[in-house]
Amino acid sequence: MHFEVLLEEESAQAAMKNILPKILRSEDSFQIHPYNGKKNLLNKLPGRLRGYRKWITSDYRIVILIDRDRDDCTLLKQELERIAAEAGLSTKTAPHHDGSFQVLNRIAIEELEAWFLGDMEALASAYPGISPTLSTKGKYRDPDAIVDAWETLERVLQRAGYPGRLQKIRVASSISRYMVPERNRSASFQSFCQGLQACIGQQS
Repeated sequence: MHFEVLLEEESAQAAMKNILPKILRSEDSFQIHPYNGKKNLLNKLPGRLRGYRKWITSDYRIVILIDRDRDDCTLLKQELERIAAEAGLSTKTAPHHDGSFQVLNRIAIEELEAWFLGDMEALASAYPGISPTLSTKGKYRDPDAIVDAWETLERVLQRAGYPGRLQKIRVASSISRYMVPERNRSASFQSFCQGLQACIGQQS
């Protein structure tokens, strides 16, 4: 199976290059398409999906991953579903009558950096000085509930002796290299993984 993966920024691309091979099978392939932010992705998505509709084959799946940020999660998901439907594509939420679908819409809550905070062991491996037991403390127990995960991750790194502003692409690549999908405590990350497995399951 081949996956076309649409992301809102290059830091997500850096992470997905490391994460997807840990979830997909060796015989699966993927191509990542980063955009210049969330607004840019949403603006270009209708045309992109209409283009896919003209040529994708049965062994292709389109994965759309976007940050919730401060948006209403339900409304954002509805918008993604509407865009896919208007392009004539089925989704996991609204599949064909036989259960098959072409598009997987997924939302990172609140943003991608929460997924990194969901695997504190990976964070500690990438940045020695961060304690892996940080995950047992306060807000870190539920990474999806962290407001401003980007800024929170930056503060965690600074307190561990990594000064300066967060270099999003470098940090995403470094942490994701050590991530283990099964142990991630982010519910939205697990939903992302389960969605990919559902895609693969259609070929089983």
